[in-house]
Amino acid sequence: MKVDIDELKSRFLNLEFDKKDFELDPEKVAIVARMSGETLPQFSDPAHPDFQAPPAFIASLAAGRHLPINFPEFGGIPMDGGKAVTCIKPVRAGRPLTGKTHLHDIYDKSGRSGRMIFLVSRMELFDENGEQVATSDSRTVIRERAS
Repeated sequence: MKVDIDELKSRFLNLEFDKKDFELDPEKVAIVARMSGETLPQFSDPAHPDFQAPPAFIASLAAGRHLPINFPEFGGIPMDGGKAVTCIKPVRAGRPLTGKTHLHDIYDKSGRSGRMIFLVSRMELFDENGEQVATSDSRTVIRERAS
């Protein structure tokens, strides 16, 4: 059975399916930044006046659900297709954040091994004032099973 990408888009794109609260521990953010080789003090020193979470740390935040309820299974093994973070404002550790997740895109590509379906889940992060501070996209790749 070939997956109908347009039908999936019409049913599932841009519908919020998860909401999760976070509060980033400043010391943990700094430790992870330093361990990953970050040297800029605004990412590695909690005492810095502009201390904030680096994009790599933001990419590690995970929603409670990966896909909407009732999203069809395609068969095959889902694989991590990569992450992308866009910081709109500094993401401050030690302050409440709310992540709201939706499917941002669904597309396919054909390759040597057959058709691959890409699902892009986008978590939009909001600060305690409700202002959006970042987006974190997670791509999942699923090779469509041959009929």
